[in-house]
Amino acid sequence: MSPVRPTTLFALLALTLVGCATGSGAQVELKGHRFGVEIADNDDERSRGLMYRESMDPDHGMLFVFEEDAPQAFWMKNTSIPLDIMYFDGERRFVSAHYRVPTCKYGGNNCPSYPSEGDARYVLELNAGVGAALSLQSGDVITLPGNLNKAR
Repeated sequence: MSPVRPTTLFALLALTLVGCATGSGAQVELKGHRFGVEIADNDDERSRGLMYRESMDPDHGMLFVFEEDAPQAFWMKNTSIPLDIMYFDGERRFVSAHYRVPTCKYGGNNCPSYPSEGDARYVLELNAGVGAALSLQSGDVITLPGNLNKAR
């Protein structure tokens, strides 16, 4: 077995820290409940979403961030985890939701779409039933991480 060179050890440590910094520590709060979230704020991240994941902790989810309020629609293509999909506008107010959305692992491009009932800028996906248990009402406000918490 050869010894690990200090430069190699430093590079591995740096990569580990970078990996921990991206997407970790972000939280949203909704009706007094906090959820750790991964943030999808560009086209590639939003397109991939939670595809190919086999599980997700009950207190975690994904927050999709768009540049402006507009009608949004999500589908479950290649998604193995049933989800609750909740839509919020640029003022962070609850717009609408689809609860207990079934998976669509093998549907190809034939998976159904789940649209917002109005313009949305933020979309929160949580495990099926978790969002439904919050009994969201029109106008309920989500607290977003850091600079996202201010209305744009």
